[in-house]
Amino acid sequence: MSSCPRSVVRKFQARPQHEGLGAVVRRSIGRFELKHFDPFLLLDEFSVSAPAGFPDHPHRGFETVTYMLQGAVTHEDFAGHKGTIAAGDLQWMTAGRGIVHSEMPAAQGVQKGLQLWINLSSQHKMVEPRYQEIPSKEILEAEKDGVKVRVIAGEALGIKSPVRTMTRTMYLDFTLRPGAHLHQPIPISWNAFVYILEGEGVFGSSRSPVAAAHYLLLLGSGDCVEAWNKSSKALRFILVGGEPLGEPIVQLGPFVMNTQNEIDQTIDDFDRCVNGFENARHWRSQAAISLDLI
Repeated sequence: MSSCPRSVVRKFQARPQHEGLGAVVRRSIGRFELKHFDPFLLLDEFSVSAPAGFPDHPHRGFETVTYMLQGAVTHEDFAGHKGTIAAGDLQWMTAGRGIVHSEMPAAQGVQKGLQLWINLSSQHKMVEPRYQEIPSKEILEAEKDGVKVRVIAGEALGIKSPVRTMTRTMYLDFTLRPGAHLHQPIPISWNAFVYILEGEGVFGSSRSPVAAAHYLLLLGSGDCVEAWNKSSKALRFILVGGEPLGEPIVQLGPFVMNTQNEIDQTIDDFDRCVNGFENARHWRSQAAISLDLI
């Protein structure tokens, strides 16, 4: 076993805020206390009911990872890609040089999920957009000694995800039964965090304070993380780690580049519908048309 567990060095509660068209998100990365956590740019736990949602909007320079927890969301973009991701499904979208898309509720009631933004290195920011969509039934799972994991990216409990990440990333969805203990290796040079979805747990050291749902825990240096469920209910959290890029970050909303000149060029490209945004000139999503947002 690894001998240098990571401790919790910072702790944030993700409080609700409005985003998109009437949607509510709990933002933990990408807010004033924690603007970025290299290579991560944003983490939202979203909650949305029709007709609210995230209508037509652009991206450039990073990847978005959408992991559904409840309900379903329909995605459509200006290149004709369209689909629905339901509870347990994953969409790993590389925006690269440019995407304009919408994400809207596809079911009755409340739709809940997580969206993580992962930065791309300067050499990958202008790659062609691509999608990796994995239905829930195809996400690999393992269980041992009261610890269950869904391996979205990376490796845990002897299984490895087929997802290809342009920025080296691990994304693990853990559920610990009462009394369970987790020991999970993490590459020592990576940044890593925990976000708690349900229940409460102890992280880093068995003597650490209990952390509850909707808290983000930034992990310090080390080559593993340890977690304990000392409660009488299940504990569910995501463990996310990534290799820092160590590059300058200049961000304007959904555009993330390395320099201000590149941001200025991106705005010009988007306004003129060129250099990756050609399809935006005449495209509107079906959701936008039905909601009379054109």
